[in-house]
Amino acid sequence: MAKEPLRTAPSSTTGLPPGIPYILTNEFCERFAYYGMTGILVMFMHGYLLGADGALSVMTDVQSQEWFHWFTAGTYFMAVLGALVSDVWLGKYRTIYFFSLLYCLGFVVMAIDQTRLGLMGGMALIAIGAGSVKPCVTANVGDQFGASNKHLVSKIYSWFYFSINLGALISMLLCPYLLKHYGPKWAFGVPAAAMMLATLAFRMGKRSYVHIPPTGRQVLRDLFNRETLTILGRISVIMIFVSMFFALFYQSQGAWVLQAEKMELRWLWINWIPAQFQAVNCLLILILIPVFNYAIYPAIDRVFPLTALRKIGLGMFVTASAFLVSIWIENQIAAGGTPSIGWQFLAYVPLTAGEIMVSITVLEFSYTQAPKRLKSFVMALYLLAISLGNAIPAIVNAFIQNPDGSSKLPGASYYWFFLIVMVVTATLFIPVAKRYVVQEYYHEEE
Repeated sequence: MAKEPLRTAPSSTTGLPPGIPYILTNEFCERFAYYGMTGILVMFMHGYLLGADGALSVMTDVQSQEWFHWFTAGTYFMAVLGALVSDVWLGKYRTIYFFSLLYCLGFVVMAIDQTRLGLMGGMALIAIGAGSVKPCVTANVGDQFGASNKHLVSKIYSWFYFSINLGALISMLLCPYLLKHYGPKWAFGVPAAAMMLATLAFRMGKRSYVHIPPTGRQVLRDLFNRETLTILGRISVIMIFVSMFFALFYQSQGAWVLQAEKMELRWLWINWIPAQFQAVNCLLILILIPVFNYAIYPAIDRVFPLTALRKIGLGMFVTASAFLVSIWIENQIAAGGTPSIGWQFLAYVPLTAGEIMVSITVLEFSYTQAPKRLKSFVMALYLLAISLGNAIPAIVNAFIQNPDGSSKLPGASYYWFFLIVMVVTATLFIPVAKRYVVQEYYHEEE
């Protein structure tokens, strides 16, 4: 018996699309793998990296931060490749599946080889795989919906983000423990297994998805259409501002981890490993998403009508406030003290609130503002904002590095620099957001 053809348009239904459970399972496992690896990356480079002769050949604090941010910038920059391959040639499903196999290989390389060669090879494969998959995965969520059930899009993107952070929460607690007690092979090997499971889960949902066909070279003609360039230009301006949010946000996986090494690590009857404390962000996301959706947003909306762009602007200012706590911590360390790592919790609260207001909102905003034939490409613009946001601290760390490995912006001055830049960016964003004209695009139903 011949198989039924794959669906190429959303069904006319008010219910949940059938492919969503597979997508959420895939995202949970993939993010477990990715954040498990990136969560220990700075610690690995700072304390476990080997030279070609098998002896320790570790990086300084500033070098490890620079490498981490360049890797993250490269990963999200590769979103352009995935978007073009998807929209022009393979379509979202095959792009996700094929690049996921490459992604798996990158984890295997890092689990096998802990030298600088293995680090560079593994990070290159992961950057290409993860970056190419990402715009297609996020756009594939929106592709499952039509006009009849578009009211569910916002909630599903929240659950999508929930699954990301649940996977990240577990891996950020587990992988630093594995690194400390069992070494890099297990710390990278477990994420490798999780990525293989993610690929399998995605493959199992093949016949449940809506497969929007690639448009071939037509997408390139659409891309350079005058109307499309105008739309993309307006969205790109928003993304440039958003990139500064990511410049601050990803410090939690770099500078904050190194800061935690100088703090009292026993808190709430737990002896924390420095890289484990990143999991606080994921835990707060799981708690605060429903709080924002059902309490904070409605309360603000009653006195100040909330649009997507207003959420983003407010979130930028909230994010900046997190660095006030980081500054206070650095001042305590500089005074000869050893403050409790619990103080970082107070920094994670506004950082996470800013993430909900900026990152989740931009994710949905990017999809709805994208012309129908360029959904993956516009999602790539969102990911390029993350890439640029990581390139900024990478460049800063390269510029401030002294010949002896120390920093020209030591202690609190490093955090003051990013706080001031964030406040200036958020202030300039206000008139830009006021002038933006919102226009939404959804796929037609069957």
